[in-house]
Amino acid sequence: MIVGVGTDVVDVARLGRALARTPRLAGRLFTAAEEGLALPSLAARFAAKEAVAKALGSPPGLRWREAEVLRAEHGRPQLVVRGAVAALAQARGVRSWHLSLSHDGGVAVAFVVAEG
Repeated sequence: MIVGVGTDVVDVARLGRALARTPRLAGRLFTAAEEGLALPSLAARFAAKEAVAKALGSPPGLRWREAEVLRAEHGRPQLVVRGAVAALAQARGVRSWHLSLSHDGGVAVAFVVAEG
């Protein structure tokens, strides 16, 4: 059963400008494992974090770093949630996540399905 679906699109250059303008922003948005990635990959991960929030109904109190996108086998994106995001997902009956990321032409997109 699908518990929620979320999608988000991020302008890669706009995120780059925000990160350059606010040096601490990267540390608030991304985990240590995510921070060293190229800007298009960071934009896709930020889109994924937004998509996760949307799949959960966009409640207040979620933290960006509590949703992390890692690389699984063969480079497949893998979503790891913890803290308030994990607690809310569990309360809503989410048992698994499906995640797709892409970036091209200056735009990054993420699509998330929360399955129960």
